[in-house]
Amino acid sequence: MKEKQKVELKGPLRVYMRWPAAMAVLLLAMNIWIYRIDKRAGTLMFIFVMIYIIAVGIMYLYSKSLVMKDLVEFAAQYGVVQNTLLKELAVPYAILLEDGKTVWRNDQFEKILGEKNLKEPYLSKYIPELNRSIFPKEENDVVEMDVYYEDREYKAELRRVSVEGFSETEKLLKLPKEREYFIAVYLQDVTELNRYIKETEEQRLIAGLLYIDNYDEVMNSVEEVRQSLLMALVDRKINQYVAGVDGIVKKLESDKYFIAVKKRYFRELEADKFSLLEDVKSVNIGNGIPATLSIGLGLSKDSYAQSYNFARSAIDLALARGGDQAVIKDCHGITYFGGKREQTSKNTRVKARVKAEALREFITVKDKIFVMGHKLTDVDSFGASIGICRAAKALGKYAHIVINEVSASLRPLYTQYMEDSSYPEDLFLNSEEALKIADEDSLVIVVDTNRPKMTECEELLSVTKTLVVLDHHRQSSDNIENALLSYIEPYASSACEMVSEVLQYIVDEIKIPKLEASSMYAGIMIDTNNFVNRTGVRTFEAAAFLRRSGADITLVRKMFRDDIESYRAKAEIISSAEVFYRKFAIAKGVGLEIESPTIIGAQAADELLDINRIKASFVLTEYSGRIYVSARSIDEVNVQIIMERLGGGGHMNAAGAQFDHTDMNRAVAELKHVIDDMIREGDI
Repeated sequence: MKEKQKVELKGPLRVYMRWPAAMAVLLLAMNIWIYRIDKRAGTLMFIFVMIYIIAVGIMYLYSKSLVMKDLVEFAAQYGVVQNTLLKELAVPYAILLEDGKTVWRNDQFEKILGEKNLKEPYLSKYIPELNRSIFPKEENDVVEMDVYYEDREYKAELRRVSVEGFSETEKLLKLPKEREYFIAVYLQDVTELNRYIKETEEQRLIAGLLYIDNYDEVMNSVEEVRQSLLMALVDRKINQYVAGVDGIVKKLESDKYFIAVKKRYFRELEADKFSLLEDVKSVNIGNGIPATLSIGLGLSKDSYAQSYNFARSAIDLALARGGDQAVIKDCHGITYFGGKREQTSKNTRVKARVKAEALREFITVKDKIFVMGHKLTDVDSFGASIGICRAAKALGKYAHIVINEVSASLRPLYTQYMEDSSYPEDLFLNSEEALKIADEDSLVIVVDTNRPKMTECEELLSVTKTLVVLDHHRQSSDNIENALLSYIEPYASSACEMVSEVLQYIVDEIKIPKLEASSMYAGIMIDTNNFVNRTGVRTFEAAAFLRRSGADITLVRKMFRDDIESYRAKAEIISSAEVFYRKFAIAKGVGLEIESPTIIGAQAADELLDINRIKASFVLTEYSGRIYVSARSIDEVNVQIIMERLGGGGHMNAAGAQFDHTDMNRAVAELKHVIDDMIREGDI
């Protein structure tokens, strides 16, 4: 006989329905207590309690079925209301199977898809981004993403909903046990929201600083009566340019301006690559030198004050890189525009004197002094280091030079110092030896580079708090930031030229030994390719000072002659050259049986410029598991901005970069790709 199924209440409703029974038990207990006190009162109360219990029992048994009936009706009506609300919900909502097939969607979702697109069951046919590859894998996972459909933007949220036991209760649809779940998808239309956010962002002001690089030189090159007219024309160019993008200009000083433009118009300035840089150069009323500008713009999402600080950093970087360019600094990094021409050398030595006095103060208060250049130390870096050591000795101090590897081209000069008994044995230290004796009170002087990763011992920069940088390369975004004294002059031909000027102000009538003067003279000669490239008035003045100090030109020439293997290697590189775009020479040095292929590569790049119609040369050489690029030009092409695209840097006429691999064909292809892009964008 089949047992009759019981239907019972559960939860709070069950407790609520049993309260009368609990009250009956309480009344019986009270009745017993009263009966013991007074039997007549207890008997009377017992009669009333029994009447209460019988009435409650009858009402409970009678109303239970009615309550169950009402509950069932309510549940049915509630389910209908719930389904109706979900179906008519203003938020687009859909339920998918694990393969992306739609099993249900509400009215709003169907409205988005449109009536003509309701036949296809797979949602990915309409919105390709919503495919099974991005479905959440776990029950509590939520996937959020931005999608587009018919010119509208939506924020999609996908959730995995478990329906364990679904196949047992559902008769129309059966799911495998391991796939008893649905994917719930809802879309939020954020088109208008994103538009308002974008408009708000476009209204944000960008702070900027604009400097005239060569104000004094330009003013001195024109007659006094025309100076006011010249500045009026320059002011007019600047004001018209900024006003053309609905910006404001405030003149701070005779050669400094503050500008502010909206971000939406800033894109226009980027698009025309800050044509103001070239427009100002066209102002000519008899001035022998064209005016050049430096522009620094800052954009911060945090505050306008931070944007102004970014602008100050950007203008400092633009000036340190030689001027005649625009630098934009924002939260994502630094972008450069312009800088295609070399900065005009300034004849005044005021800056050199001021820097020399500051350097003297640092040297006199420090007992441990370390000087280092860049990795793969060349003659210019070595000569500049020797010059700093001479400055320290003239002030009664002793300095060490940090050098790890001596190249074949540097060895003849290096050997001269090692064999000279007048120089101590610990003049040259490697990185390990320097780190052992260095402390936070030491003075570290970096020459011929301003990038931490390029120094001989990057760890040494973090040991001490006193850093000095002397360099003639354009400053990059990853420069040594915590230097207490930074003397960076991109117009200088070499680091040896800068050190030679500093030496003249360190002490009066400084005495420089013949070998040291020859070392610095060699640095200038090598970096200028025998005084052919990047030589200015001050270059020859520095060379003359070194000659008066005893520099031996014949000794320098003998030390830096090539051996026969190096000469053949150079010829092999030149013979492999190909002409790209009819004006770029690209050559490769592979499998060279010489000690320093990078030096030979740089020499080959210089010689390739002697070929008619060649505007720039690039020589790629393989060395120590890397490929080194030496780039050279005469005046028409700025190879520095090309090398910056490859992660390198340098000067307008001499620059370099490195590839962290030895695939020569791949490296040449990357170089050509960069040149293609820059020609197409008008940067070269």
